[in-house]
Amino acid sequence: MRIREPFEWPADKARLRRRAIVLEWATIGAMASVILVMGLVMGSSQAMRTAWFEDILGPIPAIAFLIAARLERRPPNENFPLGYYRSMSIAYLVGATATLIVGSALLIENVVTLVSRDRPTIGLVTVFGHDLWMGWLMIAALVYSMLLPVILGHLKMPIAHEIHDKVLIADAAMLKADWMTAAAAIVGVLGIGFGLWWADAAAAAFIAVEIVRDGVKHVWRAMRDLADQMPRTVDRAEPHPAIEAARRGALSVDWVEDVEVELREEGHVITGTVFVEPRPGVDVLNRLDEVKEAVCAADWRLYDPVIALVPGRHRGTR
Repeated sequence: MRIREPFEWPADKARLRRRAIVLEWATIGAMASVILVMGLVMGSSQAMRTAWFEDILGPIPAIAFLIAARLERRPPNENFPLGYYRSMSIAYLVGATATLIVGSALLIENVVTLVSRDRPTIGLVTVFGHDLWMGWLMIAALVYSMLLPVILGHLKMPIAHEIHDKVLIADAAMLKADWMTAAAAIVGVLGIGFGLWWADAAAAAFIAVEIVRDGVKHVWRAMRDLADQMPRTVDRAEPHPAIEAARRGALSVDWVEDVEVELREEGHVITGTVFVEPRPGVDVLNRLDEVKEAVCAADWRLYDPVIALVPGRHRGTR
């Protein structure tokens, strides 16, 4: 049985990956404090409750990333000869699915609340001997819940792009968008204060819609990755440059006449098959490793491709 050699991260990318792991641990700690603060002042506001549930969802991508990063470091073995590199793609799907399920449940609950015309109230609380409207404490908690995720999301995004980590990208994007959740919840709390009973449930429904939208988007992307979609850039706008880099790398070998590549993503790495057509009259039987080395050197994500000989013009070039 052939067992792959472990994937070696370039030194600069490995440093970024370690920084991402530190940021994910920081995210778990920060979100734990946000969840605690929000839970203490949540009261009967639907918007606060929905924002609190979104904060509970916040650490899920971070936890999934940390588990997948640990699994990914395991070397290939007899049970997993191709390695554990798809762990990151699976983590992406798990986090996205959890987001979609919880978001859908919250949306249904908030629509029912809006239709049933439940009227929440926010009372007074005594702070240092003075009566204070509880809504101000809720708003302060929401501002706190806004700042930490936005800062962490801003720190993660460039790292996510550099190491092409989709779990980290989804996590960073969700964290950076948390200001919308907090802002909507603040509107809902102020709506209660001004006697607009429907503002709270409407704000909560808006938050739930955003959670569902994120869940649908990331579940769809994760499923496409696991179905071996052609590798694409992190913004999904175009094919990944590694595809053309692999083709050029193979063509740089002097005996290669023509090339076609069929690649797929396995978490951070890109692998697949490189079909090469040799020049006429060249004995290449023991020279396929030259193509493999040239392809792997073309982009840091290219890893352990299969090199297949295609005589003549049997296949086209892509």
